[in-house]
Amino acid sequence: MMLTARTFPATPSGGALGERRRVESRLPARTHHIEDMLAAVPMSVAELRRAVGRFETDTAGMVLASIRTAERAFAELDACDTVIDEAGARGEKAAARLRELLALEAADDVGAELDALEATASEVRRSMAVLQLMNRILGRDADDEGAPQAVVRLAEDDLPPLPSSYDDGEYDDLMAMADREAELAPRLEHAHRQRVSRVAAHLVNVVQGVARTGFADERFARDALHEARRCYELWRRCLAERRRDLGR
Repeated sequence: MMLTARTFPATPSGGALGERRRVESRLPARTHHIEDMLAAVPMSVAELRRAVGRFETDTAGMVLASIRTAERAFAELDACDTVIDEAGARGEKAAARLRELLALEAADDVGAELDALEATASEVRRSMAVLQLMNRILGRDADDEGAPQAVVRLAEDDLPPLPSSYDDGEYDDLMAMADREAELAPRLEHAHRQRVSRVAAHLVNVVQGVARTGFADERFARDALHEARRCYELWRRCLAERRRDLGR
């Protein structure tokens, strides 16, 4: 609902249209965009008085105050949009850095990138709270976001199994067991490589997914970053297992 001529009380001289024109003529020149601003304030005169204070018969002052309130609200909305856009750009860059760091197996630096992403998500959450408040002030309905996005999860059981000489049962002597381990060595090395690379790829994909949303979906961002952190710990365990089995 927008503020229209019907919200002004009719007067003997000129009716509602004349009253509105007199109001507009008393506003400063900088509010020449009054039609746009009035359309953006979906309140009746009575509601405006409650929102911006009682102005008694000073309708022009009341409308001017409401316009200034709307201007501030739209400035806040622009700022929120900027935060979301910048967060998305930072997330995309972080995903690219994570791909490089995971390939280098720079575990501490990967953890630092995830810490930075969580800080970005917190910043967006604060902006989204402001955005929701401003939309309520302006009477704008929330967008229908449809079904919430789901985060694809990766479990350790989803990774290729590590072959082991113990899976073949008992051996007649230690020499036979050592021979079997030598046979399995190429398969073991391949399995370790596949496990590490699969977890790393999943972690990057999760970060890319949440970056595309600008972290604006709070639940999706929280779940995605939780999955990224859990995946980071799984990746570190895979590295430790490889060092245990292959010495590198």
